[in-house]
Amino acid sequence: MTHKKVVLITGASRGIGAATALLAAKQGWAVAVNYVANSLAANEVVRQIRAAGGTAMAIQADVAVEADVMRMFQEVDAKLGRISGLINNAGVVDMPSRVDGMSVERLSRMWTTNITSSFVCAREAVKRMSTKLGGEGGSIVNLSSAAAKLGSPGQYVDYAASKAAIDAFTIGLAKEVALEGIRVNAVRPGIIDTDIHASGGLPDRAAQVAPLVPMQRAGTAHEVAEAIVWLLSDESSYSTGSFIDVTGGR
Repeated sequence: MTHKKVVLITGASRGIGAATALLAAKQGWAVAVNYVANSLAANEVVRQIRAAGGTAMAIQADVAVEADVMRMFQEVDAKLGRISGLINNAGVVDMPSRVDGMSVERLSRMWTTNITSSFVCAREAVKRMSTKLGGEGGSIVNLSSAAAKLGSPGQYVDYAASKAAIDAFTIGLAKEVALEGIRVNAVRPGIIDTDIHASGGLPDRAAQVAPLVPMQRAGTAHEVAEAIVWLLSDESSYSTGSFIDVTGGR
């Protein structure tokens, strides 16, 4: 067990999640690094945190599966202690497609992974954080996207819609638990240079879209992590139901 505040970060083996895990640990958090398949990458994040003197554990769970989420939280309880931070970072994109080409299977996967998982993880976090339920409060940060406002026509309208749902979820949950010591905020990344683009079939998307960004470049995972960890921390104590756009002005 540890005296440090504990944060659980979903999808933390790569990209924004990994950058956030490293930064949170640097700022004194004990970090639970969730991953679904890539144990080598997750364990490398943990290794880096421990090498720098931090506390971390890797934990496999598919956040789209309720039983996995329940087990994940129970393992974090047992090994690190009750969480006071949750970062709902795990998410998926799919191959570019118009809406008239999207299957129900694709949509179901998108909603389950990008929306339902955030609800279920937040549900378990609230049970542990809420002062009404015997907790000591905490902070939840959801990962939305600039796509929630832009719509991603011709490519990822389903992904954009899932992130718009996260925006509504953030606002509603923030108001719901505001008197229970829990703050709920979100970060909307823009075009960020991570390998999520490759998983959606467009490995060069960040470079291709960069000229459309007012700052004329893609962002980095670390730049997004800085916003996430600020919202996670007590430095943002009067912020709830809020959004930070990390988009280069897009």
